[in-house]
Amino acid sequence: MQFLPIGKLRAETLQAIFDTHPPKDPRVVVGPRVGEDAAVIDMGDRYLVATTDPITFATADIGWYALQVNANDVAVRGARPRWFLATLLLPEGKTSGASVERLFGELHAACEELDVALVGGHTEIAHGLDRPIVIGTMLGEVEKTKLVTTGGARVGDAVVLTKGVPLEGAAIIAREKAAELAARGVSAAVIRKARGLLRTPGLSVLPEVEIACELAEIHAMHDPTEGGIATALVELAQAAGVGLRIDRERILVLPEGRVLCEAFGLDPLGTIASGALLMTLAPAAASTVIHALAREAIDCHFIGQVVDREQGVTLVSGRRQEPMPVFLQDEITKLFERT
Repeated sequence: MQFLPIGKLRAETLQAIFDTHPPKDPRVVVGPRVGEDAAVIDMGDRYLVATTDPITFATADIGWYALQVNANDVAVRGARPRWFLATLLLPEGKTSGASVERLFGELHAACEELDVALVGGHTEIAHGLDRPIVIGTMLGEVEKTKLVTTGGARVGDAVVLTKGVPLEGAAIIAREKAAELAARGVSAAVIRKARGLLRTPGLSVLPEVEIACELAEIHAMHDPTEGGIATALVELAQAAGVGLRIDRERILVLPEGRVLCEAFGLDPLGTIASGALLMTLAPAAASTVIHALAREAIDCHFIGQVVDREQGVTLVSGRRQEPMPVFLQDEITKLFERT
């Protein structure tokens, strides 16, 4: 028997399952679909947006972490995160009452930070775990005229990326593999800066989403997570039925991310990249948004354009043009497979 590797299931496998079992409720506007970040349900005067995401790689600040990544998936719908549920699976023999209280304190503080209500969930000590796992569910709402999907990209759109990559990946590597990084010659200053990326420039994409949606008609947004920016670009193209032409040199790879990935032989383009935001919109609108975000000290870069589907998803570097690299697993899983 061949067992599946660590990480998300392959997109083709998932989509085949989704196609076999489509939602039957006509109120489901967007159901399970590869590339789409959250479900959308028609509640009459507005849409309810729902998503769920676990925290499995990180161990530090996992309560705060769970709020951020789930809020991002709701935000890229153009929606406001409102209500959060948390399932806490805690390791047998390693969990104390004090550690549970700390985790709940962290969850409540994170909810207050995002003005989100913690409305339920489940907590248990689970057999067979070596670390805590938090599985979050975030609910939000959006006016029907303001809904944004991953599949809304249009031919001719500009493709823009905020902050840089792999923001989340660099922070996880710095937090989980600090001793190994030091042994491989990475300076304490770089490790410290990478750890701090979760707060500066920050894992949350809510600030840039709010500014962009206020100033322009955003055709598509996507939250790059496992598989990195490369996988996110392919997912966006597949969801919209378009092609993409991406300039490799315009993708901002954070300096700390580059150093940490090089230390372990990882490709930054395939390393988990939450904290960055992908958007497509008309070129003139893109210029307006990029300048507005710059005034708020949020980096935003034009990285390519949406083209016909027949042209595929290509990565251009100078005169060289090649298909976007495919990562069947997130690059960061290589670090956890070694342990």
